Amino acid sequence: MPQIPSLRASEVVKIFEKLGWHVARQRGSHMIMIKAGEIASLSIPNHNPVAKGTLRSLIRSANLTVSDFLTVK
Repeated sequence: MPQIPSLRASEVVKIFEKLGWHVARQRGSHMIMIKAGEIASLSIPNHNPVAKGTLRSLIRSANLTVSDFLTVK
């Protein structure tokens, strides 16, 4: 399993935007991202850096593998 890098919230949002997700709204310190055709939404904490376990969970929720996520980076 590939190592998850330490990324800032803005970097995570940019990667997900390249994958077709977009920020629907922000409330407090969390950005909510949605994608057409997906049931799930992603709640990305605006923390720097985003915790590696949280990032792994977001990747899994987006039906991606870590390798897929990192190739877009």
